[in-house]
Formats: sequence, structure tokens, C-alpha cells
Amino acid sequence: MGKGSNVQKAQAARERNQKKQGKTEEERRAASAKAKQDASAYMCKICRQTFMVNAKAQLLYLHVTSKHDGTDPGACFDSLVGYDPNDPEGKNSGGSQQTVNVAPKKVAKKKDDDLLSLLDSGLSKGKKK
Repeated sequence: MGKGSNVQKAQAARERNQKKQGKTEEERRAASAKAKQDASAYMCKICRQTFMVNAKAQLLYLHVTSKHDGTDPGACFDSLVGYDPNDPEGKNSGGSQQTVNVAPKKVAKKKDDDLLSLLDSGLSKGKKK
């Protein structure tokens, strides 16, 4: 008994060879274009330095303050217009600066006879086999 016709064997060999070759020329070009676009997602308007697409506003602001001291952050990056370095998350962007006082947690006093009180109340340490 054979393991399939010659047509099936040739098709399987063709698929195997295609997997070994990897990406086609079109796929390579598309991946390269995407990588270039992601690499230059943010570009400083003054010095033309590029930043990756995942660069956060804090990093961009750090660039502005270290390289272009005294320059408005919006002059370097459009995404930094209205950026507040004291509030990087944008939580207080509602206009009013309110500080919330958090009360310290109360620490419960630890009892020395904690285990004894559990046993007295009828609870056991574990199941007996």
C-alpha cells in the first residue's frame, strides 16, 4: 500500500519548502515599513530625534528638559501640549488641584493567646485522618 499519490507528495513537499523559505518579499517590505513607522512614531521638531511608539509622555518631557532647556514642551512634541510634569497620569486634569488626605491604617493588637482562643471556641487545627 502506498502513502498517497505522487500529486499529494509533490504538494506536501512544495508546502514544506515554502515554510523553509520564510516570508515573501511583500511580507518583508510590509514588516520593514511597519518597523520604520513604529521607530519614528515621535520625532522632536527641534533636533529630529525619534522615539519608539511605546515612549511615554514622561520620557518625551525628559528629552525636552534635558536637551532643550527653557523650550515649551509643545514646541518639540505635539503630544506634550498641556502636559503637566507634576501630574503625569492626568488624574488632576479636572482643573481643581485637590489633595486627598489618607488616614493611616489602624494596626490591630496581636493577642498572645490567639491559638488558645481559637481552640476554646471549638475550632481545631486541622482534620484528623
